[in-house]
Amino acid sequence: MSARPKSLMLFAAGLGTRMRPLTDDRPKPLIEVAGRTLLHHALDQTRGDERIVVNLHYRGEQIRQHLQGRENIAFSAETETLLETGGGLKAALPLLGADPVFVMNSDAVWNGANPLDQLAAAWDGERMEALLLLVPKDRATGHTGRGDFLLGGDARLTRWPGHVYTGAHITRTGRIAAWPEDRFSLNPVWDAMAAEGRLYGAIHQGGWCDVGRPESIALAEDMLGGADVSRL
Repeated sequence: MSARPKSLMLFAAGLGTRMRPLTDDRPKPLIEVAGRTLLHHALDQTRGDERIVVNLHYRGEQIRQHLQGRENIAFSAETETLLETGGGLKAALPLLGADPVFVMNSDAVWNGANPLDQLAAAWDGERMEALLLLVPKDRATGHTGRGDFLLGGDARLTRWPGHVYTGAHITRTGRIAAWPEDRFSLNPVWDAMAAEGRLYGAIHQGGWCDVGRPESIALAEDMLGGADVSRL
């Protein structure tokens, strides 16, 4: 195990088009699930001593005002255009500080073991360039895709329908900082890591719900209210 990252990148800049009409007047991270915003469900996973950077675009001022007074939070504004996940992380690197860093989406809810603690416990910076937290497809509540990765016996990842990426990971940032584009997804970065055997995965010990559509809110609230994860 290597040292726990001291910084967290929280993605909150998306347009939330799949969440319409709920996002007609607010950004998706401010949608409420079980009485708390998605943004706060994500922040609930932190210990409170991390340096947190939140990227902003669609109705970003609402998020800035919502988090007013949080001294450990900085903002990376994508004013002109969305930079996607890789570009957003690259733009925020001056605020995040030294790598490695936690990275988390703000459109999911969790129960069971803390996702960031699990990643930190499994992280080995000597072997790994990135460590992604996954769930088996049958535990990916609200997720409609085929899955993203196969998890090898050595915890290395390869692309194939299988386990679902939960939106939380640890990454080293050197490759991202040197990426030739300013607007790009993390997917080609992960593909390059995987080709070198440097992309790893860990299984979340608990429940996870992708809250990407209005109908997913009820699924998430059911999971938070009644899921028994003691067997997971």
